[in-house]
Amino acid sequence: MKKFSGFVFAMALAVIPFIASAQKTSDPEGYLTYSLPSTAIVLDVEAVQEKFHAGPYARYAEKYLGIKARQKDETSCHIVQVSMTPFVEPDLANRYTLAVKKSAVDATFLKLSSAGLVSFADGSFGDPVVWRFPTSGDADFSGKGVSSNLTSESATLYRSEKKESEYSRVAVQQSMVVEKTLEQKAAEAAQMILRLRDHRLKIVTGDTDATYSGEAMAAAIQELSSLEKEYMSLFVGYSDFNVQNMRFDVIPSAERESQMYVAFRISDATGLVPADNLSGKPVVMEIVPQEVTVPEEEEGKANAKIVNVNYMIPAICTVKIKEGNNLLVQGRMPVYQLGVLASMPVNTTLQ
Repeated sequence: MKKFSGFVFAMALAVIPFIASAQKTSDPEGYLTYSLPSTAIVLDVEAVQEKFHAGPYARYAEKYLGIKARQKDETSCHIVQVSMTPFVEPDLANRYTLAVKKSAVDATFLKLSSAGLVSFADGSFGDPVVWRFPTSGDADFSGKGVSSNLTSESATLYRSEKKESEYSRVAVQQSMVVEKTLEQKAAEAAQMILRLRDHRLKIVTGDTDATYSGEAMAAAIQELSSLEKEYMSLFVGYSDFNVQNMRFDVIPSAERESQMYVAFRISDATGLVPADNLSGKPVVMEIVPQEVTVPEEEEGKANAKIVNVNYMIPAICTVKIKEGNNLLVQGRMPVYQLGVLASMPVNTTLQ
């Protein structure tokens, strides 16, 4: 029993350091602590993924309907909207303390947010830059035309005959039940499409024995159009669409020589994916900081009662989002961590 209690006591002593290390550290009392600001660029991306299913009669679409149809099943994804918004957050790697007496420093010279940021209102934040991309404007004539794409021509054929013949052959007709070929089925479907279009045209123009008006005409036309769409899908296929909305964060780093970042990736198979997923094509963010001039120093010695408070002057950057050579978004925004670290004197004593 004593051995067991001793073992428990030893285990408790071993756990104590881990409990102590898990406790949160607090800032020293009597000091003003603050963090320098950092800019995070947030991208809200909307993409549409298309899964296309080719029609079984796609190869005969041009022959019987005079249109070109996609021949193979395909999956693709394209971006339809990008929103780029800068947000300010604390840079926990750059924290400072300021030893001051009570009420010695007028806090109005600082802009202290709930996160403990020091910001001098160098720019507006939270205003998104939104770009929308138009869909493809390819022409589609698949639902037009009421005449067949085929025609008949007459030709004169010549054959050699033997005038003197002892025997004459008699042709015997024999019928067999065989399976229709894929082309025959396509031809019948194309004829049905043309008949539906012709019937719809006659209803609209009034060239029918029956009289259609008002809701009856609308219902008849809608039913004919629905039937035509079903038959047309056998030639032109159909697509399933999936809309994706994802948010990606990019935090620029001043330590990097090249301000080129892979913001996210886009894959035809899986859609929008994070930057570390190598299955997709990269969408790159390029940040071009504007040069910040260094001000001239004034002559004079520093007062011993005066301390300096560090703050950041943000760099005004041109931010571009590119997919390959295609420019998706471009805007200007201040980025704190790419700017200049500056300081200002503060009187730390009571008058």
